[in-house]
Amino acid sequence: MTALSLRSIWRWGAIGLLASVCVVIPNPQFRADEKQKPAPAGVDDPSRVTVRKPPVHMAPIQVDVNLVMVNVTVTDPYDRIVTGLDEGNFQVYDERVPQSIATFSTEDAPISVGLIFDSSGSMGDKIPKSKEAALQFFKTSNPQDEFMLINFSDRPNLITGFTSKFENLQDRLLFVKSGGRTALLDAIYLGLSEMKKGTTNRKALLVISDGGDNHSRYTERDIKKAVKESDVQIYAVGIFEPLASRGRTPEEAGGPSLLAELAEVSGGRMFSVEDPNELPDIAEKISIELRNQYLIGYKPSNLIRDGRWRRIKVKLNPPKGLPPLQVYARTGYYAPTQ
Repeated sequence: MTALSLRSIWRWGAIGLLASVCVVIPNPQFRADEKQKPAPAGVDDPSRVTVRKPPVHMAPIQVDVNLVMVNVTVTDPYDRIVTGLDEGNFQVYDERVPQSIATFSTEDAPISVGLIFDSSGSMGDKIPKSKEAALQFFKTSNPQDEFMLINFSDRPNLITGFTSKFENLQDRLLFVKSGGRTALLDAIYLGLSEMKKGTTNRKALLVISDGGDNHSRYTERDIKKAVKESDVQIYAVGIFEPLASRGRTPEEAGGPSLLAELAEVSGGRMFSVEDPNELPDIAEKISIELRNQYLIGYKPSNLIRDGRWRRIKVKLNPPKGLPPLQVYARTGYYAPTQ
């Protein structure tokens, strides 16, 4: 399947349901390649990316005195990744004040990913498909990526630190069994702490859980603050019982909103799954999304070092003729104090 052109975006039909396909917006300043460029190693679907121009070197993801870096994901109404947009298509606001974009990049750079795997008793028969989803995520990675694994039930356990050989994680993951209560918040806190040891400039946590925390020392408030202070995107795969299910505990009922809020603050996303058979496809979709983001850097016009939380809003000025597009980006950052 080839990438979609602007003209064919309006004719999505059945192919619009294939979530792993990217919509590529041609850059008028560059002639579109007649042949697709080969996909990066480890990617099974070469139709997802078309290279339109030489990649720009990716700057470090950080918040310092002079530069704020924001990862941005754009999707179409069918939740497909949209690539090929330019700097001029974006506008960044810092506390509602428009900012001048200083750097813009679309390069697929190496990434450090921490897998937070729920092995509590509430996961039960969801464990096999959850393991399959994790393995699918690893298989679609790039050779320069690195991974670490934390599983949790009554308490979080660091199974293995960062490694570029996902086979090591695969072997350890196979022996994970379900049982015990759910210390989800403690596991996320440990994951954020361990992410500081990552050696790449891009960092993300992939949380696979039913979201039903009932055994953590840390509170939701603690975790939300830790997420705001980090430069880590959170992608959550929430495996939830149907809303009409009588077997949902109060903790499980609150799981979707908890995971969704943590993901939104960080600029990531939460995917809600009721059928465990969908897990491998969702994991592959997240892997593709992480490798098709825009990185925008700007120098805040407000240089006061007050340590306050400053809200970020990224708005899109899409090319004419496109349907409404959705933008995902972190919602803010803490200003420096010194």
